Amino acid sequence: MNIIGAGLAGSEAALYLADKGFGVRLFEMRPHKMTPAHQSGLPAELVCSNSLKSTRADTPSGMLKAELRLLGSKLLPIAESCAVPAGHALAVDRDLFAQKVFEKIQAHPKIELIREEVTELPDSPGILCSGPLTSDALAASLQKILGDTQLYFFDAIAPIVSTDSLDMDRIYSKDRYDKGDPDYLNCAFSREEYYAFVDALLEGEKHEAHEFENEYFTNLKFTYYENCMPVEELAKRGRDTLRHGVMRPMGLERDGVKPFAVLQLRTENQVRNAYNLVGCQTMLRYGEQKRIFRLIPGLEKAEFLRYGSIHRNSYLNAPELFNPNLTLKPRPDFYVAGQLGGVEGYMESIATGLLVAKIHAESLQLLPPETILGQLWRRLIDPTMGKFQPVNANFGLLPALEPPIRDKKAKKLALAERGLTALQDFLNPDKASGLPVSEQMP
Repeated sequence: MNIIGAGLAGSEAALYLADKGFGVRLFEMRPHKMTPAHQSGLPAELVCSNSLKSTRADTPSGMLKAELRLLGSKLLPIAESCAVPAGHALAVDRDLFAQKVFEKIQAHPKIELIREEVTELPDSPGILCSGPLTSDALAASLQKILGDTQLYFFDAIAPIVSTDSLDMDRIYSKDRYDKGDPDYLNCAFSREEYYAFVDALLEGEKHEAHEFENEYFTNLKFTYYENCMPVEELAKRGRDTLRHGVMRPMGLERDGVKPFAVLQLRTENQVRNAYNLVGCQTMLRYGEQKRIFRLIPGLEKAEFLRYGSIHRNSYLNAPELFNPNLTLKPRPDFYVAGQLGGVEGYMESIATGLLVAKIHAESLQLLPPETILGQLWRRLIDPTMGKFQPVNANFGLLPALEPPIRDKKAKKLALAERGLTALQDFLNPDKASGLPVSEQMP
């Protein structure tokens, strides 16, 4: 089996198929040809946040992780072994995670890792996992096969700063509402500091769309996915948008005093020598980032290990192009997985890599509609949904409960319980499970 792209989806599919006895040729163009966002040639490199989102049973991401665990995901256990403190979220040491995935792939006797760019789909069967940063040459080749069906949005990355450069007299450790260990660092703003920061964001010099044009994408405009919105674009919605959103101060009091706004920092690795500015993905130019983000209390002398950046993400109009088994209609011997196939998010990319591997290896049938992954699958193959945009795990995908439950937390737990029970019964139809959600979560 040829797999093009050793990102999250490609690595998941390769390891699963190899463990099932299939020979895998895994193609990855990095490090010989890099993308605008990657830093290394390692498989499964996380290019944006290092967070794989919540593990809580009453969240869509937590439910998706539980489904992946039942389905036998290969990357989820690796991610959990590389976890860094992040409250109720699964965040990882991104370098350690990529290194461990690389070691698993390199050591597997059924996987051949081939370091070269693929510029067109081979004649033999395979899985396309080249990701949203698919090379121009391969994109042009796909355009000839698929027609003008490649869509795009812009994705932004947040800066990373050195721990040694932080002013720990101004910054404090605390988890929101003290619900867990104090895994996050907090930068508290006064009213004056917050509005000075917002004004600087609004005035800062940014990249322009024409900088990302090429012969396949011309006359671009900045179109964002809501979950990837640059911090300065959020600020444009109103000067108080950030403090009512990603910088909300509720539950982050210090010595009994509620700040006007709070920016949180999440550790990048297990040794905690680098921190990510949560929610500060940006399209500001580098010099502006240094000037503006140093207005954050405690970051006045911040040393930037990585500046934020923006890049174009390409994806396919999946409902028009995909067969029910997630193969391409013009190439029914080729599956598509990952963000190129129209999902958004790390876990969603892993999930679709696992899906196509199980479809190929085990003739997996469409998963129950009560499951997150089953509904993601349906969204990718349903042409009646209207204008297609990347889809991620959310409870809005799931059918309503009968009878309805008004309490929000009870409703979410009931949705997760129903979905995981349905998946267990689907996988083991002769053995009813009934395991409570609490026993299926880490």
